[in-house]
Amino acid sequence: VIIYGDLPKNKENVVYLSNHQCTVDWIIADMLAIRQNALGHVRYVLKDGLKWLPLYGWYFSQHGGVYVKRSANFNEKEMRAKLRAQMKAETPMYLVIFPEGTRYNPEIPKVIADSQSFAEKEGLAILKHVLTPRVKATHVAIDTMKDYLDAVYDVTVAYEGTVDHKGQRKLAPSMTEFLCKECPRVHIFIDRIELKDIPEEQMYMRRWLHERFEIKDKLLIEFYDAKDSKRRNKFPGKSVHSKLSLKKTLPSLLFLGGLTASMLLTESGRKLYVKTWIYGTLIGCLWVSIKP
Repeated sequence: VIIYGDLPKNKENVVYLSNHQCTVDWIIADMLAIRQNALGHVRYVLKDGLKWLPLYGWYFSQHGGVYVKRSANFNEKEMRAKLRAQMKAETPMYLVIFPEGTRYNPEIPKVIADSQSFAEKEGLAILKHVLTPRVKATHVAIDTMKDYLDAVYDVTVAYEGTVDHKGQRKLAPSMTEFLCKECPRVHIFIDRIELKDIPEEQMYMRRWLHERFEIKDKLLIEFYDAKDSKRRNKFPGKSVHSKLSLKKTLPSLLFLGGLTASMLLTESGRKLYVKTWIYGTLIGCLWVSIKP
């Protein structure tokens, strides 16, 4: 894990804005949070369909996650209500938002072309390595929690090994590929932004957010396309090869591994394990359909 920029050592209440390429992006937020002793504070703004994930859909909702629908179906009132409830409960907030709304996938050029066409139509800069960001969820989150947040983290993520022999960008690694070390390094650029430097009105915040994604695009152009090969596969500026000590990871591994193994090693444990997934999923889906 290679970190660039200004990641504070202490935990903060933040909105975390990032480019989105694959499922690994979800745990990049965990990688940064654990370095600030804020791992349990991570919450997500997720697309509405993910609430039906077995067990996890219910878990994310109960853990402060917010499910949102796109475009005209976006329910601003519901999102504000959930965020206010979290603030009232004084819940620590490390709220992760992917403003592009979907993944950047080089193998689906139509999505990229449509995003660029929309930007051109709206008079916005056309972006190459990220999609045109959507502002609604970002605006609602920052506007609702402006007196609760310490900062906004603007995070840009790039994975090594995602360029083919022709120099063309490939699909980012899947979770399995990432965990099997098929991506040797992940590069994370963090820009900590003060709330006072962000426009409050949605119209102006939209322009600000697009400008932030222009900065991301320039960083990624440098990473993937720099003419000087020595400048590729890295972001500009100083970097830190960030390692974690065993005491930050081993206790969780032993607890979760031991709990799972103890269930799977006995017949009654295996039955309980299966029933947890089946009935937990059914009850969870019922719960989130009543109380998102």
